[in-house]
Amino acid sequence: MTSGFTTIDVAIGPKRLDGSLFLPQTPQGLITFAHGSGSSRFSPRNRYVAERLVAQGFACLLFDLLTAEEGEFRRNVFDIPLLGARVVEAIAWAGAQRDVSRLPIGLFGASTGAAAALVAAADEPRVAAVVSRGGRPDLAGDALPRVQAPTLLIVGGLDYGVIELNRDAQQLLRCRSRLDIVPGATHLFEEPGTLDSVVERATLWFDEYLGAAPDVADA
Repeated sequence: MTSGFTTIDVAIGPKRLDGSLFLPQTPQGLITFAHGSGSSRFSPRNRYVAERLVAQGFACLLFDLLTAEEGEFRRNVFDIPLLGARVVEAIAWAGAQRDVSRLPIGLFGASTGAAAALVAAADEPRVAAVVSRGGRPDLAGDALPRVQAPTLLIVGGLDYGVIELNRDAQQLLRCRSRLDIVPGATHLFEEPGTLDSVVERATLWFDEYLGAAPDVADA
């Protein structure tokens, strides 16, 4: 990570899920990441986004949603209720940490991790904002109408099929929501400049809604 930031290895929840907490000097919010299927806290795209968000003053928590043993079973990778519960565990863990306990909370989900983030947001009122990158929010199913946190859905303009799934999911959301399509981007946002566009959109969203979030200690 960029110099001037602190990186802390953490263990979350009863399963002791491995994670990394990135802390700027004066964090204005905590962004918890939920990675997609087949990925981990070492996802290069998520870590790039996290580094950029840390540079904008947000603490970022990246963690493994499954233990190594759980990850050996493919069904767990797509168990959205389980993954959503793990995100809620991470939020509870953060609430007990002195450095981040009073920070407003945002969630950043990618691929199937976006569904896990939305399930967590439906169950955890402390979540102040959600951003999905190339996500499958449709997999959140019945949780979608219960999400109260403002939600930004970011999809690549060349991610055919997923755009329609995001539009359908947005129709089920009752919170404030927006669908942003990044021109020229495919599912992984590997094209030059496309991931930077994700960062810019996510930063503006978190700036708007985490800055206005109530102190979690008063919730």
